[in-house]
Amino acid sequence: MRSRYAEPTLPDGTAAEMRVEEFDIGYLVYAVFPPVTDAAGRPRPAPPGGSKIVVAKDTGETVTVPNYPTEAAIALYRKQRRS
Repeated sequence: MRSRYAEPTLPDGTAAEMRVEEFDIGYLVYAVFPPVTDAAGRPRPAPPGGSKIVVAKDTGETVTVPNYPTEAAIALYRKQRRS
C-alpha cells in the first residue's frame, strides 16, 4: 500500500501513526493525527477532507472511502460492494 498511496505526515514532517481496523470483509487503514488546538490550547475542528483506505480480504483490492468515523466508513464500503 505504501507504494500506491502517499504516506501521511504530521506538521513537523514525521510520519503519522497508522491504524488498521479489521472487519468481516476487509481492513480499514487510516492515519491518526493529534487534535488541533488554537494558540490558547482550545480544541479546534479537524480540517475537512482526507480519506481512509479499505483492503478487501478476498482480493487484496484497495479502495478509498471518505474520512468518516470508522463504523460509517465500513458501512459505506459494504454498501458500495453490494452495488
